[in-house]
Formats: sequence, structure tokens, C-alpha cells
Amino acid sequence: MNPEPFFILHVEDDANDALFLREACRKASLPCVFEVVTDGELAIAYLRGAEQFSDRQRYPFPSLLLLDLKIPRKTGFEVLEWVKGNSRPLRRIPIVIVSSSDYPGDINRAYELGANAYMVKPVDYRAVEHLFHSITQYWGLECAKPELEPA
Repeated sequence: MNPEPFFILHVEDDANDALFLREACRKASLPCVFEVVTDGELAIAYLRGAEQFSDRQRYPFPSLLLLDLKIPRKTGFEVLEWVKGNSRPLRRIPIVIVSSSDYPGDINRAYELGANAYMVKPVDYRAVEHLFHSITQYWGLECAKPELEPA
């Protein structure tokens, strides 16, 4: 059985981490499609289908949001709060926080705001690659998905 294409919106300002995600999708043989945006305001515009992201054929509605906390213009916390405070189907999007912060206050706050998972980025690049492989395997292949439609 071939899995359906799995679309990820990756909110990350580190180009290396975006590359690790691309490699993880390839190694997992998961038909991933993903878009990388580099700040919180672009993430919200993408999710709203606003501005340059209004064409949903070119910028599909994501099945998963991978969100760094320390991003420019709006923090990951602000994006998370906006998504989970929104109406369906936006608040149904699974959100995985991928952050270098292992501070318990950040972890607790992310879960309180509605994150579905919190992953701490390892320092070693192979470990980061493994982390993204695990995320794509679980959320792309093993997890039951909610119904999501563009807002």
C-alpha cells in the first residue's frame, strides 16, 4: 500500500535543519512534500492562505506543522497559540515543537498551548537526522490523521 502524500509545513530559520528534514523524508520512503518558512509571521500567512500563499495548489494545507520556538517576527509560542486558538480545521493540525530548548518551562508552556509533541534538537547532525526520521515515520505513516481542509 502506498501512503498518500504527506504535507509538512516546517517553520525553521536554520537551513541545515530543513535539509535534515528533506533527507529524513527520503530515507523513510515517505512521499513528503514540505514547505519551509523562516519566521512566525510567514507561518501564519501560510496557514491562513494569505498573501503569497493564497494558491492552495502550490501551497497545500499541511498535514503536520513542525515548529521551532526561536524564530523571528513571531515566536513559535505565538504561532502555536494562534493555531490552537483558531477554528477548525486549523486547530486540528498536529504540531510538533522541534527546539534546541530543553528548559522545562518551555516544554510545559508548549504543551499547555496545545502542542502534540515536543522534541529537543540534539547537537550532533546525525542525531538531528534521526530525530526527523522518527518524526516523519510516526506522524507520516503510523499516526491516524484528523480530517483537515483549507480554511
